[in-house]
Amino acid sequence: MSTLLEINNLHAGIGEKEILKGLNLVIRKGEVHAIMGRNGSGKSTLSAIIAGNPNYTITEGSITFMGQDLLKMSPEERSWAGIFLGFQYPVEIPGVTNVNFMKTAVNEHRKQKGLPPLTAAEYLKMMREKMAFVEMDPSFSSRGVNVGFSGGEKKRNEVFQMAMLSPLFAILDETDSGLDVDALRIVANGVNRLKTKENAFVVITHYQRLLDYIVPDVVHVLYKGRIVKTAGKELATEVERHGYEEFEK
Repeated sequence: MSTLLEINNLHAGIGEKEILKGLNLVIRKGEVHAIMGRNGSGKSTLSAIIAGNPNYTITEGSITFMGQDLLKMSPEERSWAGIFLGFQYPVEIPGVTNVNFMKTAVNEHRKQKGLPPLTAAEYLKMMREKMAFVEMDPSFSSRGVNVGFSGGEKKRNEVFQMAMLSPLFAILDETDSGLDVDALRIVANGVNRLKTKENAFVVITHYQRLLDYIVPDVVHVLYKGRIVKTAGKELATEVERHGYEEFEK
């Protein structure tokens, strides 16, 4: 399998505070990686840096995506290249409907690939198909983005957005946060249906329960800005049973 994303000796933080302290990670096409760790270990920082959040400063190291220097790309260019970030706390956008928000995003992606915009009929057909992925009521298309949505509905909406954009690499930052069992199953099934041999996913979580639905190929434990343990899916069960203390010695 060819390498999709590679991180070498990444040091980064906010202001004077260093959060990532020499992180290394290789993700290949077709893989699902899970990253686990305590609060403050650097999980969300890593996802924000990959997505291009300007609040973080990289002081050392490199990130390449499909052979390109990711750190030289703007957040928009990263999205066009095929990177998607599912937020832990999806934001509300009052006054902008789901249908218009996603139509703009999809057609902008198509423009960057030299493709014509979708017609209204083509777009509506595509939207209905992808909403079915996550069992989303079609009426949500006319509502403001995440406005008045429950936690589960917001996460479902993010997986719908991901389905519409078909990214090569998606990071799901604590997608299971605040979800009940039914919502977790629906969201996870949507993710599983999007997996192919050409794309890859990183799932950031505290809990084994999400990984019962989205089964990872590789599990990493992050501690104080470094990956201190990497193994197969059995590592998530070990963390669930014994906690993080044995990896933090």
